[in-house]
Amino acid sequence: MSNPRKTLDRILSGQADASIAFNDLLRLLEKLGFTCRIKGSHHIFHQSGIEEILNLQPKGSQAKSYQVRQVRNVVLKYQLSVAKNA
Repeated sequence: MSNPRKTLDRILSGQADASIAFNDLLRLLEKLGFTCRIKGSHHIFHQSGIEEILNLQPKGSQAKSYQVRQVRNVVLKYQLSVAKNA
């Protein structure tokens, strides 16, 4: 597993959308304060104060690239960040 800060940096760079590990993306969202509900293979993330609901499913061990873009858009829109010691 990667450091959530490094995962966030990779997502924000926009250069590695197809190579983000699904578990790293889940861990990042939890560090950003999202709550997860799981229904089958769907991991549904929500957070109070954030309008969007993120519904993620793995593609093998990787996150789907369009879902990584959705996460990036939410992070940028709400200016979310991970503490440096995370």
